[in-house]
Amino acid sequence: MAETEAALRTLAHNVRSARTRAGLSLDELGRRAKVSKGSLFALEKAQGNPNFATLVRLADTLGISVSALMEGATQDRVRVVSGDSVMPLWAGEQGSEARLMLTTSGPAPVEVWRWKLQPGEEYPSHPHQAGVVETVSVTEGRMVLVVDGVEYSVEAGETATFDGDVTHTYRGEGDQTCHLIMTVHLPPGPA
Repeated sequence: MAETEAALRTLAHNVRSARTRAGLSLDELGRRAKVSKGSLFALEKAQGNPNFATLVRLADTLGISVSALMEGATQDRVRVVSGDSVMPLWAGEQGSEARLMLTTSGPAPVEVWRWKLQPGEEYPSHPHQAGVVETVSVTEGRMVLVVDGVEYSVEAGETATFDGDVTHTYRGEGDQTCHLIMTVHLPPGPA
């Protein structure tokens, strides 16, 4: 429980700092991110439990990565992250999940995600900010990637990339669990 409270405090601090750097009021950030002012107020007070979609909309609106909202300052030159140490940011009803492993630093950060998709289970994503590019590399199983209404089959050993500024969906396909590594390449933005 203490880890959850610490994570909420870090998230609250990072959202408030990013909003202040961007010169946005709670009302304006809420309007742009499509999040209620009350939810933002609670979030900045380290209260509530924002869902994955809310975190993505806030990060996109603020021009930063999801992990920049969630992580404290790093102090080591090399970060090694165990998948078991990272809580899923999305969990499907059938056992699918998405874990944000880490985000690289620099002016154009890259998020590295580990996904597990059960057959038939899907995650629909809203369009990201212009300039976001996603790459999915299937390591086991098969998935269907739907980008702007068009379906693409991606199997183990294959990689697909697309501009993330349109609606897109990830769906497990076949009769076994699909495992994939996703990278989200963010455009240069505020630090």
